[in-house]
This record gives sequence, structure tokens and C-alpha cells, in this order.
Amino acid sequence: MSYPTQFRYSKDHEWIEVKGDVATVGITDYAQSELGDVVFVEMPAVGTQVVTGKSFGSVESVKAVSDIYAPASGEVVEANGGLKDKPEAINTDPHGTGWLIKMKLANPAEVAALMDAAAYETYIAEKKKEASA
Repeated sequence: MSYPTQFRYSKDHEWIEVKGDVATVGITDYAQSELGDVVFVEMPAVGTQVVTGKSFGSVESVKAVSDIYAPASGEVVEANGGLKDKPEAINTDPHGTGWLIKMKLANPAEVAALMDAAAYETYIAEKKKEASA
């Protein structure tokens, strides 16, 4: 899997794409592959303030329930309602139709501190190497 170069990535395996003053957030292909088949997604309501590094929801799979962490701070302006009926979109298209929330960024500079695609790919390669050691 190649990771979209216009996204930034967190060590918690979330991605963020900024367009203007709104950012879209989701979990990475690596994260969804580690989770397995996603069966339910819990997301915050519109208007919720999310804080960098803090949980704002969860993804439930056949294996486990995992928290989703905000890669940046801001106010939720939209949640992906399509995931209520089709949570498996996270598995089939994690960087597209499987997005989780859109938010108005509180501090756009926080995004610059995240990894670019190349750094994220290196990061997950190291994680895989550690897991197999």
C-alpha cells in the first residue's frame, strides 16, 4: 500500500488531510489491517472539541475495540454518517470513503509536526520488523 502524499500521519495511525481551514481525519490502511473486519464505529457529535493525542471515538472490529486519537486539535464539523450502515468502508477504502470526521483546526501548525507519507512508511516498516523479531 502506498500512502497518499498529501496526508500527514500520526504515530497512532491516523491520517489528516487539510483543505483550507477544514481537515479530514481517518485511520490508515495499516491500522485497519491490524484491526481486521470493522463492524462498528463510534464518532463524536458535530460541535465536539477534539484535542491532539486524546481519544475522540473508537473502532470496533472482530478482533478488538481501539480508540481513535486526534492528530490535531479542533472542532468537529462533520462525522461520516455513512459508516453507521457501512463500517466496512474503513477496511475497503480507509483513505477515501472510510474517513471518520472533518474538523475546523484550532492550530494548523500542529499538522506540520506530523509525519509525511515517506516517514510514516518507514515508521510502520520498523513496527513490522519489531513485531516479527
